[in-house]
Amino acid sequence: MTVLLAVLALCTLAGLWCIAVYNGLVRARNLVVEARSGMDVQLKRRADLVPNLVETVKSYMGHERGVLESVTGLRAKIDATADPDSRLAMEGQLGTALSRLFAVAENYPALRASENFLSLQQELAAIEGELQLARRYYNGAVRDFNTRIQSFPANLVAGSFGFTAAPSFEIENPADRDAPKVRFDGGAGS
Repeated sequence: MTVLLAVLALCTLAGLWCIAVYNGLVRARNLVVEARSGMDVQLKRRADLVPNLVETVKSYMGHERGVLESVTGLRAKIDATADPDSRLAMEGQLGTALSRLFAVAENYPALRASENFLSLQQELAAIEGELQLARRYYNGAVRDFNTRIQSFPANLVAGSFGFTAAPSFEIENPADRDAPKVRFDGGAGS
């Protein structure tokens, strides 16, 4: 009888441990989902701002079509893409295209003096700052979640219930990691 109670107690403890680990994994996965949602909110704010920015710039820089088409084309592709991972990759490309747009805008003093352009540029800078924070939060949540599902003995529970690693947000283009070149002769940096 004592052996049966000991086995029953051990099974109960193992069951409680599995429940606790499972609930911790669910909590960590939900933090990843929440972080991804926070990033999506900032990306949506940026996407809503892009058409106004492009229209403002278009009136000043008619012959810089390639830069403008790149920004508008990427925004349209992002809107048409349903896969979240593909969207994230394209959002990185949009950030690079917007940087090029602002670099080209430096060559247009009348554009830089435009209140509308300055307002849009400041709003975009604020959104980019919040987007950077959202990406950091997301990557932190992903790191914590992935560590949990890969650590022993929680990986036994994670594997049994189908928990898989979440992807981190990473820069797609390695050239984006390079420091920008700054010139002080009045020209735009490249």
